[in-house]
Amino acid sequence: MAGKVFFSVTMSLDGFMAPDAVPVEHVFSPDGQNDPRAQRWMKKWMELQAWLFPQRWFRENLNLGEGGEEGLDNDIARATYERTGVSVMGKRMFDAGELAWPEEAPFHTPVFVVTHTRREPWERPGGTTFHFVNDG
Repeated sequence: MAGKVFFSVTMSLDGFMAPDAVPVEHVFSPDGQNDPRAQRWMKKWMELQAWLFPQRWFRENLNLGEGGEEGLDNDIARATYERTGVSVMGKRMFDAGELAWPEEAPFHTPVFVVTHTRREPWERPGGTTFHFVNDG
């Protein structure tokens, strides 16, 4: 297989990437909105993503509305997604995204979800199909 691998992850200097003590699905539930653990996790995660959410391209890609910042950060976000031919993620990211992403998931490519859960591929509008890999 020829090609390039590009690895992208958002992580704080203290190693924070995703919640350990809070079920991801709980963060997006009505009860989770009032849970102090979920609120702490969401605050920390939003601080990590603070540079990305205001970007015009990101807002449009997630259907968050028109407008937004343009410039180098916007160009980097756009170029990163446009050169991506396939995405790989873990089950916890998928679980959170399944609850939070719009119907047209923001990837527009095949997405492979590494999991122990068996599930049929899940096709979304706009070219995103989630494939669940549990045999390797």
